[in-house]
Amino acid sequence: KYLMPEKKVSEAIGFRRSVRVFDKDKEIDSQIVKKCISQGVLAPNSSNLQLWEFIHVTNKEIQKKITKACLNQNAAKTANQLVIIVVRKDLWRQRAKENANFLKEQSKEGLMSDKSFKMALNYYTKLIPFTYTDFFGVFGVLKSFTAQITGLFRPMYRQLSSSDKRIISHKSAALAAQNFMISMSAIGYDTCLLYTSPSPRD
Repeated sequence: KYLMPEKKVSEAIGFRRSVRVFDKDKEIDSQIVKKCISQGVLAPNSSNLQLWEFIHVTNKEIQKKITKACLNQNAAKTANQLVIIVVRKDLWRQRAKENANFLKEQSKEGLMSDKSFKMALNYYTKLIPFTYTDFFGVFGVLKSFTAQITGLFRPMYRQLSSSDKRIISHKSAALAAQNFMISMSAIGYDTCLLYTSPSPRD
């Protein structure tokens, strides 16, 4: 197995590059890739909603089908394994609920003050639903317009349109992808970032 001594962060960043053709004869340890994925999900992201999913593909037949979606690029054709990062803006309700439940557990264990708990809980049960609830983009436009007007008189969060939330979700996914690739680089594995057409729900 091709595995180099683990690098420091600065060394991993310097080592990382986009490799367009991989050596299929060199075995990739799936467990190591999974570890890098677990480090990828620790990336900073908007409101800790983690609106993305990592899909680790090791099945060769499935990889061939995915390669077509990657425009048959050599990096996808020759890769030993694939890791797909999918933006999942539609998961905001589930993620907000999970964060709210986590806060309740922290509060029960006395790990948060009552004031901090109430502020954080209101954030996930009131502000996040207000920000993400939409109806075919109509609510987003109205909320964005209201925020722009209100923002003339006091500080106001203004990224409320459907397009704004889509951009924020993609940026968060990009940060997760970067964490993953640098983690791979740290143990001597090369990667290549490929883009495919977004899903309609994104």
